[in-house]
Amino acid sequence: MELIPAPRAVEGPMCCGVVFDEDTTLWAGPGTRTTERWLRSTLGSALGLPLTPGPKDGGNSLRLCLDGELEPEAYKLSVVVGWGAEIRGGGPAGVFWGAQTLRQLLGPDAFRRAPVCPGLTYGIAHQIIEDAPRFGWRGLMLDVARHFMPKDGVLRYLDLMAAHKLNVFHFHLTDDQGWRLEIERYPRLTEVGSWRARTRRGHRASPLWEEKPHGGFYTQDDIREIVAYAAERHITVVPEIDVPGHSQAAIAAYPELGNGDVVDTSSLSVWDDWGVSKNVLAPTDGTLRFYEGVFEEVLELFPSTFIHIGGDECAKDQWRKSPAAQARIRELGLAGEDGLQSWFVRHFDTWLTARGRRLIGWDEILEGGLADGAAVSSWRGYAGGITAARSGHDVVMCPEQQVYLDHRQDGGADEPVPIGYVRTLEDVYRFEPVPPQLTEDQAHHVLGAQANVWTEVMEDPSRVDYQTFPRLAAFAEVAWSALPAPAERDFADFERRMTAHYKRLDALGVAYRPPAGPLPWQKRPAPEGMTGSLGRPIEGAPPNV
Repeated sequence: MELIPAPRAVEGPMCCGVVFDEDTTLWAGPGTRTTERWLRSTLGSALGLPLTPGPKDGGNSLRLCLDGELEPEAYKLSVVVGWGAEIRGGGPAGVFWGAQTLRQLLGPDAFRRAPVCPGLTYGIAHQIIEDAPRFGWRGLMLDVARHFMPKDGVLRYLDLMAAHKLNVFHFHLTDDQGWRLEIERYPRLTEVGSWRARTRRGHRASPLWEEKPHGGFYTQDDIREIVAYAAERHITVVPEIDVPGHSQAAIAAYPELGNGDVVDTSSLSVWDDWGVSKNVLAPTDGTLRFYEGVFEEVLELFPSTFIHIGGDECAKDQWRKSPAAQARIRELGLAGEDGLQSWFVRHFDTWLTARGRRLIGWDEILEGGLADGAAVSSWRGYAGGITAARSGHDVVMCPEQQVYLDHRQDGGADEPVPIGYVRTLEDVYRFEPVPPQLTEDQAHHVLGAQANVWTEVMEDPSRVDYQTFPRLAAFAEVAWSALPAPAERDFADFERRMTAHYKRLDALGVAYRPPAGPLPWQKRPAPEGMTGSLGRPIEGAPPNV
């Protein structure tokens, strides 16, 4: 079996099997319509199969149905000689994940957009696959603030997620370097905040600049399309709107949001550099009301239970110097500037909870106490996640040392802009989301895991592909499959199965990093200042290295 992620149990395969051809029919029971549409539009188009509607008991048919005995995302795929194929799912998502497995069984041609061999018959060996995910949160975070990815690229990544059974798309929409979401009541957020005049090339120590504007944003209709497209693939879109740090693009658009008593906020522009900007939101009632307006439109666009508010890396320099901020600290009886950051977080924690949503933020949000329903993205290693779980808060594990895919995949000098830690395909495969320090009850607070793709040094989609793949395939298996302890995992078997999976990625047009290293056009000679960290991790490497 060459499936990725690895399924829970397989009976077979046997030498005989089932043929998929122009006569194969498709029967879809109640609750399976999203998979029915996907099979005809994607699998049918790839293989040139009409998959016409047929009877449930047809001899050469594919049947989809729900099975209340299974977990919601679990499925059972049965391929039986003389009977056809059947996908039973515990819920609509389970049926869809079963269809993804069926696609892999049909070979790499099933991952194309049109038939390469019209009229060819495809066969699948007789077998029964029973499968279910280990975690309910199997996420990918894509940063479109540092380098904008047009809508079609985002839709493509949703398809790539679906092919790997990932189900949460964390959409990093705002930061110092760009605001990417149309907010109708605040048009300057995109008129001004969505583009910067130039961009530093490479790592933040680089002396090189790309002297041309960079920008882009998603209209609200774009977002509705993205959310609907994701939902058809049983993927939840979780938006991130950063407060109170990582906010220079917003302040450039609306200077009153910044600390105008210590800096001339009217002179600020969208930041063209990497790192952590000192320009943070002012702790005023006006700022709170402004962002409440932003989040009101966000809630209309995104039906997800969780809303990400960032909450990380808020530089305190301006607050320390600001008479207004210091007066606010005294007025609220807070414990200094750290308390002021927590005040921001708690305000929106309460605000979102009152509207039936749940706040999630980077692990710095733990420092001021959280409402019961708030959750934590643990990025600074495991410590934040352990603290959160022990305090009764849900956790998504995404430690930078293991699953930050902007970090280099090899220590070789040919790696393009080699920043951060070296994390190989095998390193990602041996990532364990549940820390051993947690008790069984505490471990239940680990919702799952997430791989993060920060795009400072990813100036185009091919660079995003190179950094993300093939490591996302390893991550997907970690998040889905019931793997043994990291040291006991059979990486050799995973590599063997990846041999087949690379052909699927080729068919999908993914510009992944080959196992032998970058291809000539993927290499980047590293001028002085662009190399980042070749022999050690960048000191204090943040999520936006």
